Amino acid sequence: MSAKGIASGILKGILWIALSLVVVLLFTITTVDRSPITEQSFYSQTFQALDSARFTKTQGESWSAGWAKSNMTPENPVDLVGYAPRGDYDFIADSSYVKAITLQNGQTRIAWLSFELLIVHPFLAKSIESAVQESKLPIDQLLFTATHTHSGMGGYMPGPLGALAFGGFDEEVIQEMVDSSLDALKKAIEAEEEVSISFRKSNASDWVSNRFVKDGPTDPYVRQLIFSNTSGQKATLLTYSAHATCLTTGYMGLSGDYPFYLMKKLEEEEYDFSIFASGTVGSHRPNRPGNTLEDTQNYAYSLARDIQLNMTYYATVKQKAIQTGRLDLKLREPHLRVSDNLRIRPWLFNWLVGESNAHLDITRIGNTLFIASSGEISGVFYEMWEESAKAQGLNLIITSFNGGYMGYITPDELYDEDFHEVRQMNWYGPGNGTYYQNLIDAIILKVAETYP
Repeated sequence: MSAKGIASGILKGILWIALSLVVVLLFTITTVDRSPITEQSFYSQTFQALDSARFTKTQGESWSAGWAKSNMTPENPVDLVGYAPRGDYDFIADSSYVKAITLQNGQTRIAWLSFELLIVHPFLAKSIESAVQESKLPIDQLLFTATHTHSGMGGYMPGPLGALAFGGFDEEVIQEMVDSSLDALKKAIEAEEEVSISFRKSNASDWVSNRFVKDGPTDPYVRQLIFSNTSGQKATLLTYSAHATCLTTGYMGLSGDYPFYLMKKLEEEEYDFSIFASGTVGSHRPNRPGNTLEDTQNYAYSLARDIQLNMTYYATVKQKAIQTGRLDLKLREPHLRVSDNLRIRPWLFNWLVGESNAHLDITRIGNTLFIASSGEISGVFYEMWEESAKAQGLNLIITSFNGGYMGYITPDELYDEDFHEVRQMNWYGPGNGTYYQNLIDAIILKVAETYP
């Protein structure tokens, strides 16, 4: 072949490769949609659904509650989940538990399940919900949450992204989690006794900070429901907004991070049982003294001390009313970005990630309103919502990881900053901050319409 023929062949090859790349890019990449979120059809559809929602409400004469836990630590090591793929854990620093609290007023029973996991994946949540129904457990509303430990176990997330970054999928792990959940729920129901309930709020501002803005706003409070039964025992469900990231990527032990040691400390000193529910952890990091296991324990012990000493509000939950509801969320198309103004196409995102099960669980217990979110909401929004709730005579507790996952919900003004939370993890595009700000405020007002 002549030199001219070789050159022509090389040029054709380059053009073919270039054309193929263009086709692939067109097929997999599109532009970011920056149109105002309040003008979108999904936005108005969600608010219309909220307007027409009819929440279930019952009034009882007394409270009864029970609590229990079940060990779900796998027999053999599995992948650690959190930060980046790390492989199987080398040792067990802490056993992994699922903890349950059930509460009923004689008419309605609700149940919380808290997992020492990074998130509660939709597949896991639906597997447990199916098992609860098949077991005919008398639970009217099942609420999921997680400690969000970044040193917890994987094996419960199906799909390509689960296989690449979240420990893959192991049917035995899933089954153990389902069986342990049923065990904890059954024991909690069997142990129910009459209780009194109180709401408590403590300032723990020394142990959390804004991850993005130096000296920026945070949600610094620990919020608790405290259950005291007729046998003299006490249990608490508490929330805090610091990420469970005291242990680092190099730590290869299975651990519940600081929430595990916080619960252990509280059970040693004040409570017979405690469960941790991640609060508005978006944008919030722990002010840890170091990154060793001992440092993590010391962080938890310091936080426990402030919970005991820095109480800012306390009230008894007197009205024996339970109100429950669920709001499914319509969302903008997925916006997993590869640059400021480019994102992967929705079909590719959906193939990688799977179902988000985006929704809000809404629960009112007397004058305390729980809102359980599928997104990691930034705590910078909390003060506004809490003031709105207070104006309606409501205490407010917001939790995350409710059996769905839709990424981070962060202030809109940060959307173009070079932060992991808004670059790779704000999955549903610009305007989500405004969306959630308005939506949760509307939920507070909606619930207040029927209170007391």
